[in-house]
Amino acid sequence: MTVTGRRAALLAPALLAVGVLFVLPLCLMAYVSTLERGPEGDVVWGRHTLDAYGQFLFERDLMDNLALNTDYIQIFARSIGLAATTAALTLVIAFPVGLWMAFQPPQRRTFLLFVVTVPFWTNLLVRNYSWILLLRNGGVLDWLLMGTGLRSEPLNILYSPLATEIGLVYSFLPFMVLPVYVSLEKLDRRLVEAAFDLGADRLRALTRIIIPLSMPGIVGGLILVFVPCLGAFVTPALLGGGKTVMIAEYIAANILDNIRWGLATMLASTLLATVFLLLALMWRVVDLRKLLGAA
Repeated sequence: MTVTGRRAALLAPALLAVGVLFVLPLCLMAYVSTLERGPEGDVVWGRHTLDAYGQFLFERDLMDNLALNTDYIQIFARSIGLAATTAALTLVIAFPVGLWMAFQPPQRRTFLLFVVTVPFWTNLLVRNYSWILLLRNGGVLDWLLMGTGLRSEPLNILYSPLATEIGLVYSFLPFMVLPVYVSLEKLDRRLVEAAFDLGADRLRALTRIIIPLSMPGIVGGLILVFVPCLGAFVTPALLGGGKTVMIAEYIAANILDNIRWGLATMLASTLLATVFLLLALMWRVVDLRKLLGAA
């Protein structure tokens, strides 16, 4: 067997798994989004229509005329805005944490890395319910602030965009800390020492040496936070209380409550296309291959 044949044989199981578990479901989702809706809310196989995609921008008024409908665009914009804000806030928190962890002794670094991974041991649903107890009126946060005299009335944070943002930052923070820490932990300390020897202060060493060399971890963390946060469901549903609806929550409502498979799969396909488009734009603007250290 030639070298090319051996490589193909070794790659075949992985390519088969990716094709069956990833590509095939996505193709089926896109196919279902083009099917007509049946009388009971199901889809009619073999009968195609683009009505679901038309509903993304238009709706029928009382006179059966097409009218512009921006509801879905607003939901997408809200989801992208919350995901981008979450990525930015987690980076602001994770970078100093990762930098501090990277400069600790090896044994302490191992313990701190263990502490960062502890939230993964608890179900996300339970952790978000804990935030409900903390943020609700009369909850732990209000009790502390009112007990110390800092406030005389509840904060009214729960079921607001702020509560959703707090939950998203908390949920996805480890996804930013880990890649940033790994990138900083591999940093050659001699470069920082050389910068100090050449007269650089801490700020210049940070901006000229540490941050540029840690860009692979920063970019990787931004992608790891932004992409799954864009499809977050549990946190907006529990902490948003229906007032901060994100796209995943609306997709679930169309499947479970309204039984509109075509519309739900259309939204899911549009969300997937939006993610690919944003990553493609990021690839064009920033040389991701260079930043991520690819050959």
